[in-house]
Amino acid sequence: MQINLSQKERMILEDGKHQEDVCVKKYQSFATQAKDPNLKQLLNKLASEEQHHYNIINELLQGKKPNLTHTNQTMNNQQAVNTNSSSMSFNNPEDALLCSDLLATEKYVSGFYDTGVFESANKDVREALQHIQKEEQKHGEELFNYMNTHGMYDVK
Repeated sequence: MQINLSQKERMILEDGKHQEDVCVKKYQSFATQAKDPNLKQLLNKLASEEQHHYNIINELLQGKKPNLTHTNQTMNNQQAVNTNSSSMSFNNPEDALLCSDLLATEKYVSGFYDTGVFESANKDVREALQHIQKEEQKHGEELFNYMNTHGMYDVK
C-alpha cells in the first residue's frame, strides 16, 4: 500500500529524519567517549534504536508503511543494561555531561514528535510518530534512571 504524504507531513518527516541522524551519530560518538562500560552499553543500545527510528521515517518518505518492530529489540531487552553496578561513573563529570546532553536531546526530540503527531493527517504517519515518541520517552527514562542511580541527577 502506497502512502501519500501531504507537503506538511513530508516536511515533518524530513525534519525527523535529520533529528534521528543526529541522534544516531551523537549516541555513537558519546558511547566511544563514555568511561563507564555500562554507560557505553546503554548508549550503543540507544544508538541502535535511534537508527531504527531513522529507518521508519525513511520508509514513510518512500511511501511505504513502516515496520515498527525493532529487530534487535528482543536481544536488547535480554541484554538489559545494568545501571547499578558501576561505581566508576559516580562523580564522573565527563559521563555526567554526556548524559545531561543526551537527556536534553531526548526532551527536545520527544516534543518534536508530539507536534508532528498533531500535525499529521495520515493515520500511518501519526501511528509511526506516536511509536517513535513513546520510544524517545523511554530513552529519556533510561538516561534519567542511569543518571539518578549514579549520582548525576538528584531528585530531592
